[in-house]
Amino acid sequence: MHYGVIIQNLKGVNRVIRFLVCADLLFWGGWGLVSPIFALFATARIATATVVTVGIAVGIYFIVKSVVQIPIASYLDRTPGEKDDFYALVLSLILGGFAAMAFLTVETVEGLFLVSALQGVTFGVYTPAWLAIFSRHLDPDHNAFDWALDSTTVGFAYGASAIVGGGIAGTFGFTAVFIFAALLSFGSGLLLIMVPNLAIPKPKPTEADPPLAAREPKS
Repeated sequence: MHYGVIIQNLKGVNRVIRFLVCADLLFWGGWGLVSPIFALFATARIATATVVTVGIAVGIYFIVKSVVQIPIASYLDRTPGEKDDFYALVLSLILGGFAAMAFLTVETVEGLFLVSALQGVTFGVYTPAWLAIFSRHLDPDHNAFDWALDSTTVGFAYGASAIVGGGIAGTFGFTAVFIFAALLSFGSGLLLIMVPNLAIPKPKPTEADPPLAAREPKS
């Protein structure tokens, strides 16, 4: 294995890709905390919930996600520029935090289904928005490496957080798991917002624009 090439590729990953990978790590890491305890949470929280109930909730999540992401992707493709992609991405991360917190309010099967649908909307917006920005900023010399870097990062984050999620639930209870998931989702959105010109660069001056000195007020 050519470790020198791998290290060189890591150094060559551009700034936007790096932060998108970090955002992915936080977001998927947060929801990875939920994955090992979701069925136990649902059946313990709702007296009438069964394994069938959990299956329906998971099915609702995937169906809603699948229904939402195609029209969202179509809208993002039709809208010029990258601002819409960036705003949709940040919005989905904020929505993901609220979705995680909303699970703590669930008391009925219907409520569980509703929040699962909200989670589906979150990922239905997140997926095309994240992919649009990521694919647009791929490094031309190592596209495969950029994709593999994100997939590897998400895999480690999701796997590690699944292990940690079980430990948190066993030690502090289900509430702590969803709070951590919400904080990581909010943190992912905050990470992107706090990075100046990450996906919305400042407009470049055109030839028609007057020089900066000419635009400054004279004393």
